[in-house]
Amino acid sequence: MTSTFDRIRTLVSDGNVRISEHGYDELAADGLLVREMVEGVGNAELVEDYPGYPKGPCVLLLQRTRDGRLAHTVWGLPAGQTEPAVLVTAYLPDPAKWEPGFRRRRR
Repeated sequence: MTSTFDRIRTLVSDGNVRISEHGYDELAADGLLVREMVEGVGNAELVEDYPGYPKGPCVLLLQRTRDGRLAHTVWGLPAGQTEPAVLVTAYLPDPAKWEPGFRRRRR
């Protein structure tokens, strides 16, 4: 069985991508570029996996921008569908909520 992350990477590689309205808003709010986030999926690191999310399986990824900043992206698949890969949101993680490196939430 293919993981959600593997499926997302394949879809993004094939150009089968949609950006949510919320995703566009959050990208703009943090000065992140759609192109960077889409192109960076191949080198992204899986932080959290949500296979049973009600709106469809999704993953939280850690990605780098071209200028070296670390960003979180949430990519998902629509419930009951196998495509497209949807960029749900993207943001610069808050150091107060994440441990250094932004791979684990602070407790």
